[in-house]
Amino acid sequence: MIKQLLAIIFVTGTAATSAQDFPSRPIRLIVPFAAGGGSDIVARALAGPLSTRLGQPVVVENKPGGGATLGADLVAKAPADGHTLLYTTPGPQMSNPYLMAKLPYDPKTDLLPVSSVAVVPNVLVVHKDVPVASVKDLIQYAKSRPGKVNYASAGTGASSHLAGELFKQSAGVYVVHIPYRGTGQAVSDLLSGHVQMAIDSIAVFKPHIDSGALKALGVATTQRSDRLPGTPTISETLPGFDAAPINYISVPAKTPASVIERLNREINAVLRSPEVTEQLAKVGVIPQGNTPAQMTALIASESRKWQAVIRYSGAKID
Repeated sequence: MIKQLLAIIFVTGTAATSAQDFPSRPIRLIVPFAAGGGSDIVARALAGPLSTRLGQPVVVENKPGGGATLGADLVAKAPADGHTLLYTTPGPQMSNPYLMAKLPYDPKTDLLPVSSVAVVPNVLVVHKDVPVASVKDLIQYAKSRPGKVNYASAGTGASSHLAGELFKQSAGVYVVHIPYRGTGQAVSDLLSGHVQMAIDSIAVFKPHIDSGALKALGVATTQRSDRLPGTPTISETLPGFDAAPINYISVPAKTPASVIERLNREINAVLRSPEVTEQLAKVGVIPQGNTPAQMTALIASESRKWQAVIRYSGAKID
């Protein structure tokens, strides 16, 4: 009994000391996607101010692959001391469990949410030569050409893929999914006209919308975006449509509660700062922030939503 008590005291004391000294070295912010995408843009906007508040560098590392599972697994297996964070979208904990037969980590027990960061509004775009001017037009165009309209995504299981599947389900159309290795390749083929449409972040598409290379038909949130004034929401045509991926931060399970509380406090403070709010507004991103408990509940509700979409589509990642 005495040995057990001493062991408990030792472990508790070690965790407390670790939390008290946190952070003691640079923090790795793992983004499980290629550089240049919407999540990467927001992560880098967050990293600088968060470094200042924590007193240690916050270094963004892109670890793409496996539908975001490679980066998520890296974090899940990292030391649970708060120095390795996962900056992610719904994939690793909300949709991949239904897309993949087996994950290298347990999404429910190996990762703990710290805070939401932002909602990254997606926008439905088409190549400039597609003869449509609205979501309604596109639906009619696709219905008259079943299987002949393609949509690009950053890869199977990416938010741009699931948004496209939600559109297919909601609109009752058959459009063909063309997955790419990252947002950059998808945008390149969309601009060249090899694919006709896509639903991805405003931050990615805005320059090409402004240049006239792409046409914005509808914002994929329930509210219009100041970044695209005059562009309606998809939900104005398809009621209830909402495909704006939640960006949030998780840490390895067993990270001390006091470390999670510190990270949550500093992340939320950064998200309220005028500097970051203004920077995110420029790329059409909506800052969020919440508590670990609220983020846990949000993961549960979003998981149910995307599970239904995935079942409908039959999408799988081998």
